[in-house]
Amino acid sequence: MKRAVPIGSGSCSSFAALLLLLLLLSLAPAPARSAVSSVDLGSEWVKVAVVNIRPGQSPITVAINEMSKRKSPALVAFQPGARLLGEEAAGLVARYPDKVFSQVRDLLGKPLDHARRVLGSMYLPFGAVEDSRGAVSFRIDGGGEAGTDYSVEELLAMILGYAARLAEFHSKVPVKDAVISVPPYFGQAERKGLLQAAQLAGINVLSLVHEHSGAALQYGIDKDFSNGSRNVIFYDMGSSSTYAALVYFSAYNTKEFGKTVSVNQFQVKDVRWNPELGGQNMELRLVEYFADEFNKQVGNGVDVRKYPKAMAKLKKQVKRTKEILSANTAAPISVESLYDDRDFRSTITREKFEELCADLWEKALVPVREVLENSGVKADEIYAVELIGGATRVPKLQATLQEFLGRKELDKHLDADEAVVLGAALYAANLSDGIKLNRKLGMIDGSPYGYVVELEGPDLVKDNNTRQLLVPRMKKLPSKMYRSIAHNKDFEVSLAYESKDLLPPGAISPVFAQYAVSGLADAFEKYSGRNLSSPIKANLHFSLSRSGVLSLDRAEAVVEISEWVEVPKKKPTLENSTNASQNASVESGSNDTAEESMENTPLDDGGNNKTTSSEVEQGSADLGMEKKLKKRTYRVPLKISDKTLGPGISLPEESFLEAKNKLELLDKKDAERRRTAELKNNLEGYIYATKEKIETSEELEKVSTDDERQSFIAKLDEVQDWLYMDGEDGTATEFQERLNSLKAIGDPIFFRLKEVTERPAAVGHARSYLDQLQKIVQDWETKKSWLPRERIDEVLKEANSLKIWLDEKETEQKTAGFLKPAFTSEEVYTKVFKLQDKVATVNRIPKPKPKIEKPTENKLESTDSSDAASEEAPSADDQPTQATDGTAEEEAEQESVGEPESKLHDEL
Repeated sequence: MKRAVPIGSGSCSSFAALLLLLLLLSLAPAPARSAVSSVDLGSEWVKVAVVNIRPGQSPITVAINEMSKRKSPALVAFQPGARLLGEEAAGLVARYPDKVFSQVRDLLGKPLDHARRVLGSMYLPFGAVEDSRGAVSFRIDGGGEAGTDYSVEELLAMILGYAARLAEFHSKVPVKDAVISVPPYFGQAERKGLLQAAQLAGINVLSLVHEHSGAALQYGIDKDFSNGSRNVIFYDMGSSSTYAALVYFSAYNTKEFGKTVSVNQFQVKDVRWNPELGGQNMELRLVEYFADEFNKQVGNGVDVRKYPKAMAKLKKQVKRTKEILSANTAAPISVESLYDDRDFRSTITREKFEELCADLWEKALVPVREVLENSGVKADEIYAVELIGGATRVPKLQATLQEFLGRKELDKHLDADEAVVLGAALYAANLSDGIKLNRKLGMIDGSPYGYVVELEGPDLVKDNNTRQLLVPRMKKLPSKMYRSIAHNKDFEVSLAYESKDLLPPGAISPVFAQYAVSGLADAFEKYSGRNLSSPIKANLHFSLSRSGVLSLDRAEAVVEISEWVEVPKKKPTLENSTNASQNASVESGSNDTAEESMENTPLDDGGNNKTTSSEVEQGSADLGMEKKLKKRTYRVPLKISDKTLGPGISLPEESFLEAKNKLELLDKKDAERRRTAELKNNLEGYIYATKEKIETSEELEKVSTDDERQSFIAKLDEVQDWLYMDGEDGTATEFQERLNSLKAIGDPIFFRLKEVTERPAAVGHARSYLDQLQKIVQDWETKKSWLPRERIDEVLKEANSLKIWLDEKETEQKTAGFLKPAFTSEEVYTKVFKLQDKVATVNRIPKPKPKIEKPTENKLESTDSSDAASEEAPSADDQPTQATDGTAEEEAEQESVGEPESKLHDEL
């Protein structure tokens, strides 16, 4: 088995694993506040996870939306003057089913007929039209952009942009890099379309990742496989599709810093799917059942299926009923005013539900059966069967899987809703330049489809050379390939799926890309007259990206020419005596690149008896000229023109730029709409809160006149009337102006009201501090005698000034009435803080260090003069003393310690 490329650690479903990961991430160096995200884009829901290393937080978290939910509806809605996304759009589904677009992901790259069939089966009344590519688009009539067509890429870009904003709001830093998960059955058109949609949304896609690989990452990141490998099946039934993936987990040993360490890895062995089987199929069975029941109740030939609003209401309630049946044996359904003001109420048992879906249970086993048959792995060799996807919660589905696999229980260690997005976040962290993980888990994923390359052109006979298998199924991602063909004319290249029986949903032809390769005929004409050592060939270089996108990267003509040329004879050496034919040179044409064959590299004699260049030149001049056969290889770049047609092609550059401008305009409108709504709410809230204060606060009578209050109430009523009439369609500027006009009247009143309580409190604080200051000054005078008197006097002077100011202002305030306050609490606190700063400055003046004079040392000298000796030895009374606050005994001790050694000896 191939060793996987190690990737890093990530969040786990258990709390302990999350703590482990937090520790691992904290040890990895990364730039401050670097963040990446992952997006699990489903048919119905979109989930976002963020990798953001911040102290005290889990490094990988699921972003919540504006409703504090961990998953958001993948919906786009259009209303007059507004575009709504996520939860906002979900609130309009029942009222405007034709204006709320869902199932967007599964319509990427699909022709119109296929899209209409899917939408019709789900009772989705969208205005589907065909665009210039033959792909489905949606026309918005009577909405925010009347008569505007939106491609699937544009709608998908809106959802991805919404996901990106959730990531940034959650992480509080810009997040542009992301990994997006895709189901395994996504073909080339879907992958390219998704990448282009992300580009429209301003997202830098680090990679697409298969949903099963994301789940496998989440499963294996906190486990140890060094004691044994294991086969695990990941079974995922979502809202619209089902797949089963067989993943082999193992470990290998490697050297790190001189030590042998074990590295976990996994390889996707096989994956099989049914792209048209999911939880929605079960819900549609219930919808049909209840629709028939309602039609019978109403009678008169009424068919509720013909009314989109009624079906939207019914589908919404059916979803809840199905969820209830997963935990209960019976469930009710209740739809208010389903049709023609008629309510609908009924119940259904789990047994009846399972009967309605009887054929679906067997279909659900097909992906598992195919995986086991194609891999050769037996059911009893499967270590675990992990369930992911919301529809796997249905008890009958679990029982069917258990019976088929012969297992008493299925494994549910992963969060069915969040395993994919958390695993994709691990992958994003590993691919990011800003975040690196210490824990390793290798990943080998493969291409779900096999691909062939087919060549067509003049004089090309279709055989094994013109049609070759380029990418075998489950070939490792990423990979590079090249194919070569001997030809002398320009030709065309087609890329196609290997099997017509295994095509992406909606694909009408195996061919998904066509290219014209030109320049080969010109190269043949230029070089064919020369001595060709082999026929001219065309080399085609392909790549299969990490995202599973196959592309023709470059093409070149390879021309090999052998010619006899005259060269100076060389002095015989060991090299050319043993290998005389190995003489090579490199020549470059003016426009072409020439390469020397690697076979012509001279052998090295190991460094012994080497001939210098001057010796060779001298020898050559003496030996004359000789003819040598030289082989040159020319590689001529060929031109590649994309000739792909049909629904699967990407948006042309002109359409892409137009779409980019449309989305930017919508984003600006959305931002302005949110700002307008916020300002409208602020204005409305101010009016209600202000009226309540005026009506309930008796203190207002102390700071305002009756006329002032009545005038203010009249102004509030006037703005309120405008708000609910002409102001319904007001602009942000209008709301802000009216709010400012009200605050211009109300702020002075409410300021005076606030000061009624805060000003006395401030004065009380100031006077209390002035009292404390008297004690502080007394302590200075008794305990800190070194403080300069002039500094203390400055403090007392400022304190006295503050007291006088307070007395004067309080007297003025008694006569101020409803006018502007004589002074404010803020002014009081400012003066007190200034005085406190001055007090603190004086209090920090340090005590002066005592001056210590070193005693003069007495030197014992031999002299015959006693007078000189007496002058050399001063008396004890002449010795300097050190000032101290201690007792007499301490002073004596200090004096004895300070005595010079010579004096002590004299006394002894």
